[in-house]
Order: sequence, then structure tokens, then C-alpha cells
Amino acid sequence: MSSITKKELQKIACKVRIGIIDGVYNGKSGHPGGSLSSADIMTYLYFAHMNIDPKNPKAENRDRFVLSKGHAAPVLYSTLANRGYFDVAELKTLRKIDSRLQGHPDMKNIPGVDMSSGSLGQGISCAVGMALSAKHFGNNFNVYTLLGDGELEEGQVWEALMFAANKGLSNLTAFVDYNNLQIDGTIEEVNSAVPIDKKFEAFNWHTIVINGHDFDQIEAALKEAATIDKPVAIIAKTTKGKGVSFMENQVSWHGAAPNDEQYEQAIAELTTALKALD
Repeated sequence: MSSITKKELQKIACKVRIGIIDGVYNGKSGHPGGSLSSADIMTYLYFAHMNIDPKNPKAENRDRFVLSKGHAAPVLYSTLANRGYFDVAELKTLRKIDSRLQGHPDMKNIPGVDMSSGSLGQGISCAVGMALSAKHFGNNFNVYTLLGDGELEEGQVWEALMFAANKGLSNLTAFVDYNNLQIDGTIEEVNSAVPIDKKFEAFNWHTIVINGHDFDQIEAALKEAATIDKPVAIIAKTTKGKGVSFMENQVSWHGAAPNDEQYEQAIAELTTALKALD
């Protein structure tokens, strides 16, 4: 583990999840399920791993992050706010008119956002371009991206993966949030990309399969990735809606906001989990 302890990371992840629920509840729309499932990955990247500085969000040699599953914007916003890029109170403005925290991240208006997200598959393609640029110009930064398992059904993803391997982009690491649920059901019911690791390997990527809620495994995977001379895919098995009991493994929470009673229950559960770490 880096200089930050596992317990500190667990506390931060709880706060990130609270921010996700606050945002989606106040916005009355959004995507809590896949945001909650990826909160631990995002927490580790931003608080323990990436070379970033909230006071200098445009530093030339900073590491870059691209949220390829852009509809999970609440997890990126909450992570950035808790990391100090902007005030946590702003999370309550999610998806409101005149708020800069819209349904997809906006690189022009939100400090810490390196790429605006569009259709699924575009994010990984942009990350590949960033990594290629760093190699070409001799810049010493790494690029990280987060994809959804449902997003892997997009053909553009595989074009980007093929290109990245062909160009030897060892400065690129892609996390796959493998929670097995997408908007219309399980990935098997919709259009399965399983076995995910074998498909990445067929495209000449190095793959690592982990529990995406285990900080030790996340750390070990990133350490391994740093030793590999090709792009790396970290397939993170996660639980959709992680941390909120009634949202866990429920496809209905892919893109829905909690009502007042559900909000109170979710915040109570997360607050209890946070206090238990003291």
C-alpha cells in the first residue's frame, strides 16, 4: 500500500459513495449502480496512485484519467470533489440547469476532468490517443481509463484495443468494471463479451483479474502493470450498487434516483459503514 493506509482508503471510498448518492438524489436522475461499483477503483487511483495535483489540474506531466463509461459521472465527480478539485457541496447540483456537473463529464468546465465523455467506446479511444501522444512526444505520464463491461459490446472499443497493442502503449492501463449488469439486464442476456480477459489477451493486451473492492488487489495489479511492456487491462469483478444494500446486484438501479425514503436509508447505511472504520 502507498503512504495512505487501507483504512483511510476505505473511509474515503465511503465518502465517495455518499457523494454519489447525494448527487443522484438531488439531481433526481443519474446512474448510481455503476458509480457505486467503481468507487473503490477510483478512490485508489486518485488518492494512492496517480501523479496528480488538485492545485495544478492542468500540469503537463500529470497522469491522465478518462471515464469511458461516462454515464458513471457521479463517481468521477465525487472522487474529484473529495480529492480537493472543487467543493463537495457542489455534488448536490448534479444535472441541474446551470450546474457544471452534467450527466457526462465536461473537460472545459470541471477541474480535474481530462476528457469529456460521449458515446460508449469513445473514452477508451481518447485514452489511446493520449497514451500515443505521450509516447510520441516523450512525455512521462501514464493514462488510465475505466470501461463498463456492457460498454465492451461497442465495436469501437475493440478497434482502440487493437491499435493500442499495435503501438505498444505500455503507458496505458484500462480498468473494466465487471459488475455483470447493464441497463437492460445481465451482460449475458444482452450481448456477452465473456470471457473478457481472454478477449483482451487475443488483442495482445496483458490482463489481470482482481476483486475490484479489494485495495490490496488493486495495488498489486497496478504494480504489476508498471512492469509490463504492453497495454494492461485490469478486469475488476465488482458488485453493482456496492455499499447500499437495496441497490446491490439490482439492474433497476443502473439509471434511477432514490426517493426520499431510499435516500435516507442509503445515507444511513453508508454513514454507519464510515463510522465503523473509526
